[in-house]
Amino acid sequence: MSAAAEVRPALLGHLKELRLPTVRQCYEETARQAERETLSYERYLLEVITRECEQRRKTRVERLLRESELPLEKSLPNFDAKRLPPKAQRQLRTLLEGDFLSRKENVLVFGRPGSGKSHLLTALAQELIVMRERRMHFTKCSLLMQDLLAAKRDLRLSREIKRLGRFEGLIIDDLGYIQQSRDDMEVVFTLLAERYERGSVLMTSNLAFSKWEGIFKDAMMTAAAIDRLVHHSVIIELNIPSYREEEAKKKQQAESQTEQE
Repeated sequence: MSAAAEVRPALLGHLKELRLPTVRQCYEETARQAERETLSYERYLLEVITRECEQRRKTRVERLLRESELPLEKSLPNFDAKRLPPKAQRQLRTLLEGDFLSRKENVLVFGRPGSGKSHLLTALAQELIVMRERRMHFTKCSLLMQDLLAAKRDLRLSREIKRLGRFEGLIIDDLGYIQQSRDDMEVVFTLLAERYERGSVLMTSNLAFSKWEGIFKDAMMTAAAIDRLVHHSVIIELNIPSYREEEAKKKQQAESQTEQE
């Protein structure tokens, strides 16, 4: 029996115990490569450990993307950042560094329907996961409210809020898009109050602050919600035309031109 054959069972056992599956899979192939290229022991060790680290990072990112429940088709490469106002472009570049999550700052995006609010925050969150490995979670405001109401009914609201608290950034999309009752919005306010200075909220709305009393149905609750969100925040205003309207006009113009030809 060769020396390599004698060593193999013990080595595989140790690698399994140390939970190094990628090293276990690639160490023999890499060893042969090291022999051919006369690599040093240190270079060989660096190669197999690098592969293990790369695979672990890939697995972590895949898990974070699954947990985020982000609509992955709304990515940064698919986002036309040139449509953004100059100030918003600068804000996006800064946010991509991810430091606002460490400072527990909020990001509030306002604009008319179709201006790209949801796509902007979704693309930002994906980049923060892939490039920075930050924990993000996406939900529509209406769905969040339903989940929180169900949790309150089942006497597990604090547990649900704690679960959402595991995420560094919680994206709440379309606040105020669908009118809800005061009782419905109370659970959303409870979540916002609990996350205050504990985790970032990234939110989109097509309603200015002056119209938020129509969302929360109570002046005191509205003022308290705005105060908590704005205290540590980045506010992005997308005063630009609807992307969908622009695309529809371009399509109509192209069809008209084709008919004329």
